[in-house]
Parts: sequence; C-alpha cells; structure tokens
Amino acid sequence: QGWDAVEKASFAIISHVTPDGEPRSSGVVYAVKDHHLYLAVAPDSWKARHIEDGQEVAVTVPVRRGGVLSMVVPIPPATVSFHARAIVHPPGTLDVHSVSKKLESLVPEDRRSAATILEFVPEGTFLTYGIGVSLKQMTDPAIAMAHVPVT
Repeated sequence: QGWDAVEKASFAIISHVTPDGEPRSSGVVYAVKDHHLYLAVAPDSWKARHIEDGQEVAVTVPVRRGGVLSMVVPIPPATVSFHARAIVHPPGTLDVHSVSKKLESLVPEDRRSAATILEFVPEGTFLTYGIGVSLKQMTDPAIAMAHVPVT
C-alpha cells in the first residue's frame, strides 16, 4: 500500500541538509519508475546546488483522504515518509522522456534538456500514517502508524 500511494501521487516534500549544515525542505513534483523517484529541477536551484550524489534525503508524500468530506471537515492527509539516497544526473545526461511520460509531462518542454534530474532511491522502511486504515482509525496513532519495508 505504501508504494501504491507513492506511485499514485506526484507531490512530495523533500528535506536535506545544505553543505553548510542548514536544514532545507522543498515541495517537489515527481514521477516513479522502478521504485525510484525522479524529479527535474533547474540547474541553479537550491536542490540542484545542495543535493549531492550519494546524499541521504528525507521524503514525505502527503496522500489526500476523505473525498468530498475533506472539503467540509479538516482531515489531515495520510503520509508515506522514507529516507532515500540521491543520484544526481547533470543537465543533458538523462533524457526525461526515457524516464517516464509522467515526468516528461511535469517538465515544460523548453526546460527538459536543461534540467538537472534528481533520482531518489528509497532505503529502509516506509513510515506510513493513515494508509490502509479508516478515517476514524487515523485518530489513533497506534493503529494509523506503521513501519513497512521499502522493497
């Protein structure tokens, strides 16, 4: 269920530490291929400049719950969180189309060849909250939270 939620979504929050040791987090859009997350970023962006090949990042994918009810009642999203190892593909070294049509659709055509592609390889376990449980069960952390292997 963790991978199903990650593959259906396209928005995540990534957190990392800059070379100066400062914490940063950013909202990103991504696509999944073979259980790796791919995102395209501007080569001069914080993410491209501060996330290095082999660096560990934290990823949280919010999963909207509640359907129409969430428009009336404040229902927090379910989440899937995990650590991932970064692989940095400099501009021009990875064709966005070869990764996936979904990633290609997320990147404006004029920026595809100039984008830095960040590939995140999940490691360890998913920490899920509210995945596979009812909305009522989400109020009980003991029921709503789970640790499951990434593989």
